[in-house]
Amino acid sequence: MVTATFRFYEELNDFLARPLRRRAFTYACARGATTKHTIEALGVPHTEVELILVNGESVGFNHPLADGDRVAVYPKFEALDIRPLLRVRERPLRVVRFIADAHLGGLAPLLRLAGFDTLYDNHYPDADIEALAAAQERIVLTRDRELLKRRTITHGCYVRALRPREQFREVFERLDLAGSAQPFRLCLMCNAPLRRIAKDEVGDRAPDGVLLRHNQFVTCDVCRRVFWEGTHWQRMRALIDSVAATPPESGARNVSASGASP
Repeated sequence: MVTATFRFYEELNDFLARPLRRRAFTYACARGATTKHTIEALGVPHTEVELILVNGESVGFNHPLADGDRVAVYPKFEALDIRPLLRVRERPLRVVRFIADAHLGGLAPLLRLAGFDTLYDNHYPDADIEALAAAQERIVLTRDRELLKRRTITHGCYVRALRPREQFREVFERLDLAGSAQPFRLCLMCNAPLRRIAKDEVGDRAPDGVLLRHNQFVTCDVCRRVFWEGTHWQRMRALIDSVAATPPESGARNVSASGASP
């Protein structure tokens, strides 16, 4: 057995057993165990860690621990580096894609509201989330720390807040999403792109009163729901503006939703 002394800093303590928080402690692990294996055995997902110092020297996750080592573990100092996930589209905006686990059913439509492609199905097993994240280069959002310990998950975010709007604000701020938001372009239910349709194409998919008061509509080709700038629009816009550093472009304001508020 190998015995090392550990000290975790800042919010990483939230993952530790209460007696181990905010202090140095010794921990026995198997000979040849790596820093990643031991850190995760203590409850901290590797996606939450920015810097590991062993005896004052910076090391990687594969560094083998030796008897008597002193290990200091630090959280990410700033927003997650999502540059490897950026894609160039028709507009010069970065595109960030997520996959949310079963604990975040209320967060997923809010991220879609802000224009972020977000996969969600409360029946996804962890193995499917891991595979989809790797295949489609998605950031994993979860309240399950064990999911973030999976080997091939390289971009993940443990969401601490419990309420969907607080979760939305937390993810928006932590991942610095303001410059990437493209509000009201995705269906909140299907995650599919919305497209404009002529008023005469709406038919009976909107109430008669709505057709009298509104002239601009969009639809989802998956669920065929029709959206317009209705009573929920101001509340949705206020939510987006409250978390965005810069207000969305005015050109997006007509692609809105009524009757589909988060």
